Amino acid sequence: MALFLILATVPILEIALFIEVGGWIGLWPTLAVVVATAALGAIMLRSQGSMAVGKIRTAVMNSQDPSEQLIHGLLILVSGLLLLTPGFFTDAIGFALLFPSVRSEIIKRGGAAIAKKTVVYNFRSDRATNGGHQTVDGSHSIVDDDKPDRRGNNSSP
Repeated sequence: MALFLILATVPILEIALFIEVGGWIGLWPTLAVVVATAALGAIMLRSQGSMAVGKIRTAVMNSQDPSEQLIHGLLILVSGLLLLTPGFFTDAIGFALLFPSVRSEIIKRGGAAIAKKTVVYNFRSDRATNGGHQTVDGSHSIVDDDKPDRRGNNSSP
């Protein structure tokens, strides 16, 4: 339902803003502003995207968790899509997403919202350490549903 509201509201808002801005400054200046914001957004997107890729690469090379950098990269991609979409509202959101502080706040709040809805299962196993490597002892057996097990029962329930 929320997606429907967004998909219905954003185009109406964009049309209303086009009419208002076009009334204030005229048709051609309005179109020039739309093209200029798309060009400026593309330039900013390129620099921000390059920095994000560099941070992801650095995190991977240093054996660190790159998940936050990946989310920043995803938000930069969303920003680029919004900036390439003609409109003033989408441009405002797209430009806002190009600022690292805005992306960090979204990640923080989004992570908290996801954490509330996530169930985490913790388990522990007794592991033997052998020369810096952890070994988990276990066994397995192949179960074929059509063949009887050792007791003569079929494996299927």
